[in-house]
Amino acid sequence: MATADNFNASIADKIDLSKGKLPFKGRGLSGSIDINSKSIDEQRRYGVEHLAAAYRIFSQKGFDLGLVGHISFRDPEFKDCFWINPLGYHFSQMRVSDLCLMNQNGDLVYGRERTGDAAQSIHSNIYKNRDDINAIAHAHPMYGKTFSTLGKELKPLTQDSCAFFERTATFTDYDGVANGPDEGINISKALADKDFLILQNHGILTTGTMVDTALWYFINMEEACQSQLIAESVGEPMEISAEVARHTRDYVANDLSAFASMQPLLDVLWEEDSDFLD
Repeated sequence: MATADNFNASIADKIDLSKGKLPFKGRGLSGSIDINSKSIDEQRRYGVEHLAAAYRIFSQKGFDLGLVGHISFRDPEFKDCFWINPLGYHFSQMRVSDLCLMNQNGDLVYGRERTGDAAQSIHSNIYKNRDDINAIAHAHPMYGKTFSTLGKELKPLTQDSCAFFERTATFTDYDGVANGPDEGINISKALADKDFLILQNHGILTTGTMVDTALWYFINMEEACQSQLIAESVGEPMEISAEVARHTRDYVANDLSAFASMQPLLDVLWEEDSDFLD
């Protein structure tokens, strides 16, 4: 009789992260590739490389704090599994070989160590409910978690913050660390059909069709929280009109724009600190 362990082992046997390596595209956008046109091995390798890179960038931005925070991407072949960080590894030291593959039941499918319970609960439930999401980023950055305590919405105060206009939900029922299934289920329900989430008294969360876009939205969302906190502390900021905010959002917050905006940061990392590829 087939067992879950046997099934997970059969998946692990089919995965070889040494396959599918793509050449470095070079700086800028001219060498960017359509990863969806590549083989499964190439899509997976691209994903884990950019996931490890995302953790390095999170650390550079100061988004790491002890054991909290996690970024993941859905495996391109085994859609009910996702790649994520193992618990206890510092983001600045993350490598491709450190990453683990978890299934939606919380089983370690591939890798040496599993992720934490909170990461498992949040990410697995979002992936279960949203087939259109292939990457998730969540952490407790200084301005995001501070803004989350105010019970406010992100306003379209700047061109950059228009990215989140009418695309952001708020999870208001904080009930402690999400180390059980209920909190992850409730967070997923709160996200609903939106792309971004403010977790009240907790932090922020972004999603995307790939790691690059989820990562860029996270960086931008943290700065939008910072901008609004500063603006409202010194006066009454002028909001951009809804019509202009929507038009601006559609220009600055589509997948192509988010992907392109992320590439310069990745290029610098590739040149200066590429041991994350190991």
